[in-house]
Amino acid sequence: MTTITARRHRHDDDLPAGHHPSKLSRTLVWTGLVLFLIYSIAPVWFLIVSATKDQRDLYTTNGLWFADFHLLDNTRDLFTYHDGIFLRWMANTLLYGVAGTVGMTVICVACGYALAMYRFRGRGILMGCIIGSFLIPGALLTIPSFLLYSRLHIVDTPWAIIVPHFFSAFSVYLAKVYAEGAVPPELLEAARVDGAGEYRAFFTIGARLMTTGSATIFLLGFVGSWNSFFGPLVFLRGEQKWTIMLGLYSWLNIKVDQSVDLTGLVIVGAIVSLIPIVALMLSMQRFWRSGITLGSLK
Repeated sequence: MTTITARRHRHDDDLPAGHHPSKLSRTLVWTGLVLFLIYSIAPVWFLIVSATKDQRDLYTTNGLWFADFHLLDNTRDLFTYHDGIFLRWMANTLLYGVAGTVGMTVICVACGYALAMYRFRGRGILMGCIIGSFLIPGALLTIPSFLLYSRLHIVDTPWAIIVPHFFSAFSVYLAKVYAEGAVPPELLEAARVDGAGEYRAFFTIGARLMTTGSATIFLLGFVGSWNSFFGPLVFLRGEQKWTIMLGLYSWLNIKVDQSVDLTGLVIVGAIVSLIPIVALMLSMQRFWRSGITLGSLK
């Protein structure tokens, strides 16, 4: 043991002087991490603390610490206000998110798989167009989209929110990059030799090997759909079809227009709206663990 320890110390002494981080650099790194942690946790902590307060304590007590506990009363008021409209908004958001994200995942994974596995004329130009579309702001397409949806008679319907979510250039690019590393071309060639068609090779081999990438695409798409605000604001009219974000925004406007303060309900609603996202992330961890294991076996 003494010999091993001596060799280790001798090896450490032989390392270059700049190999070990200095005390100043370690301090700067830890300071940055702590500040980033505070920046990330502080808004959530404020929401949790504020959700437990009544209307008076919300404005008269410290915003970062608890007062009298009224969380249950606030939650009951949230679910019963305006005949339980919040539950309707939550169901709408869940419908738009699940339907749109499932369709987007299937389409984008298939497109990314095709771009990665097949060689065809115009493939480079197509990839350039996909990457170039990242530079186009979504708001720039609002008026053309509204005119198109008006011609299709889907404005103020769920289809105006679900159908646009089917297509995501970033998800196609992400699926392509993941397919290039996860799907061996030799495996597909072996499947073709055994008589498997292209569709069967994709669904039985390609899609299964891309499970981790598909889960990532689904999660990113669902979070984006759940938090979407501009699309529902433009394309939906009646409050019975609104999403959670648009509904909570309308409650804040009630305070301005009618001198009715619903800030407490908005805060509790924001906390409740986080629950499906957290549950989804926790439930999908197994896909990332399996992806890490698969990568280690390679």
